[in-house]
Amino acid sequence: MSLPLLSRRLIFATGKGGVGKSTVALALGLAGARAGLRTIVVDLEGDGDPHETELAPGLFRLSVDPQSAMEEYLTVKVPGPAAHVLRQSRLFHTFAMATPGMRELLCIGKLWELAQFERRTPDADAFDLVVVDAPASGHGAAILRTPRTFAEIARVGPIAHQARTIADTIADPAFTAVVAVSTPEEMPVNETLELSERLSAGPEPLELQAVILNARYPDRFTAAEAAHMDSAASAAADTAPEAATPLQLALAEHRRAETQREQERRLRESFGDRLMVLPFLFERSLRLPELERLARELERTGGDPASASKEQTP
Repeated sequence: MSLPLLSRRLIFATGKGGVGKSTVALALGLAGARAGLRTIVVDLEGDGDPHETELAPGLFRLSVDPQSAMEEYLTVKVPGPAAHVLRQSRLFHTFAMATPGMRELLCIGKLWELAQFERRTPDADAFDLVVVDAPASGHGAAILRTPRTFAEIARVGPIAHQARTIADTIADPAFTAVVAVSTPEEMPVNETLELSERLSAGPEPLELQAVILNARYPDRFTAAEAAHMDSAASAAADTAPEAATPLQLALAEHRRAETQREQERRLRESFGDRLMVLPFLFERSLRLPELERLARELERTGGDPASASKEQTP
């Protein structure tokens, strides 16, 4: 089943720290590769592999940092000898990295380059889809605004022109999608709602094209079954504690799932069919098979949101 998000060439995934944003970004990338798109997932923390590495057929990964992005920009935009001089100049690097917004502009400029039909990097193949594992919500929202802010400050010159071009690309909902990742807990949900308000404010509003609720516990028991288990656990607590313990653990999981449903309903009220839900995977680590499962779930819930809403909401 097709996922409408995949019609864009650039997807930003952001959200509160610890919600599984990197996992969701990889699952989105895998969904793109499964749809036949040459896809790359880009990490903006700059602590991974700086080379385009293939993770699975059609799926690549790259880590971007401002330093390497600036060196690439100089190679492409500045004539040969001058580019070499600037790359070797410690003073220039220090000045560039200290300029407010320059680090973010360089990184987002690299993302823009990756998403172009014809890339400026020599001998580099084009991608059909770029999924960005963006910084956490506050920084993630700020980085989306950086190109427009930089263009307004610089006004003229090649950097201002480039920033304006990037800003126009981000503002185009047919080209770029912004996705929030949350878990079904109060603080991440609050931050997701605040992020939506922050993006929609200002002269050039942005909209969350999707919200992905990650790590949702399954509904294992009905209310009647839970009540029966509660009675059985209470009766066994004194006479057979070894029998009461597993019942109490199952009830604790049931109550956690109920709490998660409340947070899911809050997001459903605000985002409706834009909400997609991913299950909690009871695995020690998430490898390619687990990511495949999440990608298929995204295809299912994102491809038929009305049906997904009926299934996911108790």
